[in-house]
Amino acid sequence: MVHRKKSAPGALCSIPGLTLGIAIFQLAVGTPSVAAPASFIDVAAERGILHHSVSGNPGKETILDTLGTGACWLDYDGDDDLDLFLPNGSRLVPEGGKVLPGDALFRNTGGRFTDVSQSAGLASTRWAVGCAVADYDADGDLDLFVSHYGRDALHRNNGDGTFTDVAAAAGVADDGWATGAAFADYDGDGWLDLYVARYVLFNPERALSPGSSDECRFHGMPVMCGPRGLTGVTDLLYRNRGDGTFIEVSVTAGLNVRDGFYGLGVIWGDYDDDGDSDLYVANDSTPNLLYRNNGDGTFREEGIRAGVGYSSDGREQASMGVDFGDYDGDGHLDLFVTNFSHDFATLYHNDGNGFFSDATFRAGLVESTLATLGWGTRFFDFDLDGDLDLLLANGHVYPKVDEHDIGSSYHQANQLFENAGRGRFTEITQAAGPGLALKHSSRALALADFDDDGDWDVLVTNIDRSPNLLENRSEHGSWLRIELVGRRPNQRALGARVVLTAGGRRQVREVRGDGSYLSHSDPRPLFGIREPAPGASLEVRWPDGRVQKAIPVPGWNRNLRIPYPADPPQKPPDAPGPSPGPGS
Repeated sequence: MVHRKKSAPGALCSIPGLTLGIAIFQLAVGTPSVAAPASFIDVAAERGILHHSVSGNPGKETILDTLGTGACWLDYDGDDDLDLFLPNGSRLVPEGGKVLPGDALFRNTGGRFTDVSQSAGLASTRWAVGCAVADYDADGDLDLFVSHYGRDALHRNNGDGTFTDVAAAAGVADDGWATGAAFADYDGDGWLDLYVARYVLFNPERALSPGSSDECRFHGMPVMCGPRGLTGVTDLLYRNRGDGTFIEVSVTAGLNVRDGFYGLGVIWGDYDDDGDSDLYVANDSTPNLLYRNNGDGTFREEGIRAGVGYSSDGREQASMGVDFGDYDGDGHLDLFVTNFSHDFATLYHNDGNGFFSDATFRAGLVESTLATLGWGTRFFDFDLDGDLDLLLANGHVYPKVDEHDIGSSYHQANQLFENAGRGRFTEITQAAGPGLALKHSSRALALADFDDDGDWDVLVTNIDRSPNLLENRSEHGSWLRIELVGRRPNQRALGARVVLTAGGRRQVREVRGDGSYLSHSDPRPLFGIREPAPGASLEVRWPDGRVQKAIPVPGWNRNLRIPYPADPPQKPPDAPGPSPGPGS
């Protein structure tokens, strides 16, 4: 049995349930902030994360070679340290029969990592792509879904440090080309359902050679073909039956079932603040999809109507990664989407009425993202000053771009944008430490406080090389991390919303780890504040709609555990009064 580490005294506070009520979000305009010195250091090798990513053939002759792989943080052994799972790709024709490295699980022991892939049963050498994390069977242990080119895997956590692939028995062993995946309780029954994006129908025996058609050329150079010209496939929505199995319900749930879309990034989030989980899908070279949850187990596609299906000038964009976050402090979840090179990443401002507006220009993000090809991305408060900054993982898909003067490159630096307040961002990449000076063809980006010092660290995967683990050594404010303890079967309260009121500002976070690109981050909300002020409080809207208000913050620089509120004690029936006397 795996050791279950107890929290150190004073490291974790617990607050019981308080007053019930309805969450009310007020508009709050962010004030300009002064950029704190940023410092990110790559410590992957010294911390023990040595794992070579395999991403097809080095020349990238087919589209299969280009998408890269994801990363998932999870505490698989219940010892309160965040462990790391890295899916790995493969090659259509291995070099000389050489055995390629497979997927990897790194166990975290106090900030250092040990490869336990073999003993855990997670060293598969099939062509993996992305991953998603959830306790789908409500047994208390976190399980892993892994998307593949080929049959998908659902690794059930056995609770003893090992996993068993139960995808076939669970009904999620699709045999196509799956990419992004994410869990959420979309129908409100407490059980965590699964959405799986899929990319294209790909037959390596019929793959076109570079330059063989217009779809196989980029700025005049011959490149691998696709996705345009290839057949897209529909995504999959699996409803959790609650007995360890799933049923595919895309049609009955009202999702798009037309072929022709190339799915990549997937994220759940309550963008309309009505208490249920909506879904956004970033598609490559086709319109993006925004599924509004109707609250009855069905969805309505709102991407074009809401203003997030196309660019502001009506173009299809080649979108990869995605994240929700309230960057301007108005209480609504905004949307950020990364796109191909020679096109900018897009920031959509949530206007609070079911519509979004393109805020990329006024946020100052256009010029800085034109030359890069973006993949993973997250809103995160790197300096814990109370507002959300932006991080992007970048890298091209065509090695040949280095041979041509087209204003881009194959290896690219990742980018950090400091939230400057008033809806604007300032790029501070060059002043953000040696970890952000590295140039690779990066893909996935996942966040976790792996060393438990209170700030976000970053894992970035790279094409054809080891990942980077960027330790955050930035100057920062005070912090508060929230761990919600929900009711079974959603014991980690996935989909809950937490609001911190402190220093005259409101910060909104949701309990979720999906988004970015092919990845899963630590889902626990992390709040920062530059100058701690008295009277700070929290508000929690649980996944079932129950609301706790005015939860006091007992202090800063700590983890705070909040359990689902106990039902108030029942008032005993009134005792009968004295019997009326005779003649009364």
